[in-house]
Amino acid sequence: MNDTVAATGTPISTTRPSTRALVKLGLAEASAAISRGEITSEAYTSALLEQARAQADLNSFITIDEAAVLAAARDADKAREAGSTSPLLGVPIGVKDSYLTKGTATSLGIARLRHFVPEEDADAVRAIKDAGAFVFGKNNLVEMSYGLTGSNGDFGQVKNPHAPNRVTGGSSSGSAASVGAGIVPASLGGDTVGSIRVPASLVGVVGFKPTTGRWPRTGVAPISHTLDTTGVFARSVEDIALVDQVVTGDRDAEPLRRRHDLKGIRLAYAPHQFLDLVDPEVEARFYESLRQLRDAGADVVEVDLGDDYGALIHSATWGIFFRETMAAVSEFVRRHQIPATFDEIYQALKPELRDVWGHMVLPEGGGAISPEAYQTALTVSRPEIQRRMDTVFVAQGVAAILQPTTPSTAPLIDQQTNFTIGGRDVSYLALANNTVSASSVGLPGISLPMGLSQGGLPIGLELDSQLRGDRALLGVARRIEAVLNGWASTL
Repeated sequence: MNDTVAATGTPISTTRPSTRALVKLGLAEASAAISRGEITSEAYTSALLEQARAQADLNSFITIDEAAVLAAARDADKAREAGSTSPLLGVPIGVKDSYLTKGTATSLGIARLRHFVPEEDADAVRAIKDAGAFVFGKNNLVEMSYGLTGSNGDFGQVKNPHAPNRVTGGSSSGSAASVGAGIVPASLGGDTVGSIRVPASLVGVVGFKPTTGRWPRTGVAPISHTLDTTGVFARSVEDIALVDQVVTGDRDAEPLRRRHDLKGIRLAYAPHQFLDLVDPEVEARFYESLRQLRDAGADVVEVDLGDDYGALIHSATWGIFFRETMAAVSEFVRRHQIPATFDEIYQALKPELRDVWGHMVLPEGGGAISPEAYQTALTVSRPEIQRRMDTVFVAQGVAAILQPTTPSTAPLIDQQTNFTIGGRDVSYLALANNTVSASSVGLPGISLPMGLSQGGLPIGLELDSQLRGDRALLGVARRIEAVLNGWASTL
């Protein structure tokens, strides 16, 4: 046998699996294999570092300290030999570079902060470290998380693992790409109007936005205290659920059962709201998925959220989004001693983003949201949106509302500002047309891969559920994932 025995008495294989075999491991698989002594954290981490070098052209990371990462892996192996049973022991995880990371540079996507090294971890980072994981590197992102395509003026464009001439989506662009490319099994991201779910859809991974406020947000660069949500990318719902349990500290969460049927589950879709502007190939794949879910026993019903729903969602969400940015960023840099003022960050933005902030974020901007419009969004529009959602989730007993996560597959990088969907000219903001619905009132949402286009590009399926119904949503998502054959990106 090619085994040795650790101090715990458990055999540890000395035959190292291939890099390809190791990078294919999901988060739960990797942590279990390390815990059982089938692989070491050092071997696993070395394979991921090799994969990162091979996929460097994707530009998914701003920072990877290889020496520090390998040292952390060796420490995890020592902890395992000493008897540690931490749930994420020895697993490296990517972290969006909007999260503070103690001892590791945190740029927020701004070059002038490239060498800023925090003295504290964001709460979510601390939680995964306490569970035995460690930071593999800091993922590239859109400056200050303000964008939907993955273009960063200082650190460059993040490229799609399925087609390097295509965008990844954003703002958590590098997080999605690094998971899709097999560089890390999971990565922490952030979502305000779709910044986890949009790139998850375009890259072909699973992306989870919890109920707003359910995950800790302290230590993560903000946009809007009303809408911001921390979350995670992985390759399966099982892996998402594991991170969710670790970060929330929910010790009573039941394990998700993998079932290939949906008997007793009622699902809804709202074609008038979510299929009005959608690529025909995406729409066809969506309806085929609904057929598969019905065949698996789901009760799939059509609902209508009102002719004015889209306008209501967009005016409320974007009004809050832009109105809260200046105060949120200013408070964050003050509280965490970031070596830059709001004005210095504003001046460091790429020109097109600086123009957006000048017009919409600064109080003197021509498009600045008035105090009256902001209050209307908070006290009138959001309660009305929630009322309509309640008629679906509560009155009709629906477990989740389904829609294509993004209305198209990933646009070309050189056409990312303006492109067409279904023959209609749109801006990049259209990528968030469907994701803003859950964001508007803080609902949990998850994007699952549901297939590939004829050109080999991923298509995402979004599930939104009621407030604080996160674990139930993950349970339904796991069953849907099984029905849709657990499609995943090919590494």
